[in-house]
Amino acid sequence: MNTMKWLIRREFWEHKGMLLWAPLAAATLVALLAGTALLLGHNFTYEVNGVGGPIGDIVVEGHARTGMAAAMTRHYMAAALPLFMMLGVLVFFYCLGALHDERRDRSILFWKSLPISDRATVLSKVALALVVAPLIVIAIGTVESLLLLLAACGMLLLHGSNLFGEVLATPDLYLAPLRVLALLPVYMLWALPTVGWLLMVSSMARSKVFLWAVGGPLLAAMLMGWADKVLHLGVNSAWFMHTIVARILLGVAPGSWFLFTNLEDHQLLRGDSVVSSSWASLGQPGLWIGAVAGVAMIAVAVWMRRRREEG
Repeated sequence: MNTMKWLIRREFWEHKGMLLWAPLAAATLVALLAGTALLLGHNFTYEVNGVGGPIGDIVVEGHARTGMAAAMTRHYMAAALPLFMMLGVLVFFYCLGALHDERRDRSILFWKSLPISDRATVLSKVALALVVAPLIVIAIGTVESLLLLLAACGMLLLHGSNLFGEVLATPDLYLAPLRVLALLPVYMLWALPTVGWLLMVSSMARSKVFLWAVGGPLLAAMLMGWADKVLHLGVNSAWFMHTIVARILLGVAPGSWFLFTNLEDHQLLRGDSVVSSSWASLGQPGLWIGAVAGVAMIAVAVWMRRRREEG
């Protein structure tokens, strides 16, 4: 266990710029843009039934206070959506170079001289991609969203509407981050095929890792479609593209499981519906088939790292 912790820590420090500073920079940029919009909001105007004025003149009173506080706390984690989208890109490129880069810069010779198994090394990379990186992004996204929510309440206070009490008393303020955290096990299972595929390619390819990882599946899908059109082989290229190619390339994108499930748009309006629908996707056989395939590809990556020798 101590060895695994040390390996994960080593992986984190080697990729600190990608896993920590990049999300922090993105969160700072989003916060600055949103903060600028809040500061300039007093220049905006409104008009309702022919009566209007500066938006800063709006005073929230009565039942509208509770309704506005509920709406703000229900959706405030949406401010972290750019970070969650960024997470998929970070995990993708981390896994893509995880085993190839150490062969390219010869650092693998040093690590192999230590009494650390190839299995432990590869599993530490899997843990960083599936657990550590998402937790970092969730933490940064939660802090960013809370700061923006408090900033919005502060701007309302300057215009005479104090919603701090209602916001702090709303359960969704505390439940929203927990709902996001509850999606982590679902994300791990759906991302497993992509992580396994990228690590396997990273352990095999001597160069042009991106072309092998992305171009290979896309080329295979194109050839299957061409063969079906020309030779009338009856090959279902659309199924191959959706079930195989999309699964091994898009699995690390948060929420990618909605591409493979039948879910109506109106079911995504509330956070608890997103969580329940996401956990319901675990009942699909395709998920577990993909997870088993991901584990098998990770095993191949371990075997390749053990056997691979770069001249």
